[in-house]
Amino acid sequence: LTVLNAGRRYLKAEDLSGKVFVTSGLGGMSGAQAKAAVIAGCVGIIAEVDEAALLKRHKQGWLMEISNNLDHCIARLRDARKNKIALSLGYHGNVVDLWERLVHELETTGELLVDLGSDQTSCHNPFSGGYYPVQLSFEEAKQLLSTNPGKFRTLVQESLKRQVAAINRLADKGMFFWDYGNAFLLEAQRAGADVEKKGANKTEFRYPSYVQHIMG
Repeated sequence: LTVLNAGRRYLKAEDLSGKVFVTSGLGGMSGAQAKAAVIAGCVGIIAEVDEAALLKRHKQGWLMEISNNLDHCIARLRDARKNKIALSLGYHGNVVDLWERLVHELETTGELLVDLGSDQTSCHNPFSGGYYPVQLSFEEAKQLLSTNPGKFRTLVQESLKRQVAAINRLADKGMFFWDYGNAFLLEAQRAGADVEKKGANKTEFRYPSYVQHIMG
């Protein structure tokens, strides 16, 4: 319902075939995102750093494909988008790399390859394993979290700033991004990322919340 309503409200589209939804998280609550994309008929690319979560969703049948190669992900995205094929593709990697690759595609080809975007990392708990920084592999990040939590926190905040910078670039070209109620925008703001709504007070963000703006 969230994906369908986002399409209706922000893309003015009842039919989401050929539209691309990019997000992250295939864990407890976020695992349904892959299934939602296919039910809505769009192309869903979902990044997840934990291979166990990807394999679980694939085994369940909620996730159609898995790849750890961004070149392959972009190629599959282009093909499914062009041929209007419903697809859920799990990218085994950090979502920041995925967002930055989409910016690279925009800047080198002029193509905006994503229509809808969100995030379902556990940003209500970003410094204890809810969000993994792009600068490290999953295993490296887990080790740093246990040995140097202060450094881990710094890397998380740098990663959030990079993620928001990429999202902002794509949103400026017409992608519609929303917050999934996971404190992503709040933690991004605390990290110093550019998420405040221009001309508004500091409690308002430039992107909507799915509760008030989409499901409401």
